[in-house]
Amino acid sequence: MDETTTPRLDGNACAGLLRELFAYDLTAASGSCASCGAVAQIGGQPLYDYPDGPGAVLRCGSCESVLLVVVRGAGRYRMSATGLRWLEIEAVTE
Repeated sequence: MDETTTPRLDGNACAGLLRELFAYDLTAASGSCASCGAVAQIGGQPLYDYPDGPGAVLRCGSCESVLLVVVRGAGRYRMSATGLRWLEIEAVTE
């Protein structure tokens, strides 16, 4: 390996960072809608199909586009956040 080559790691290298991230209450996080650009707290967005359905569908309070889908079943969770341009979580310093 020469000096111009950056070592390539896999996703396991960020396990600690992901563990930190998913330990937070995401309802307090802010996100930007990928459709209209509105920025709002996740916990303030309209929720559909939960607890009556198999999961939760959060829609943008401004344009009603789907922001986040979480489904639970068969001992696992599946999440899609394609409707979020970005998600911002305030880090708690200890």
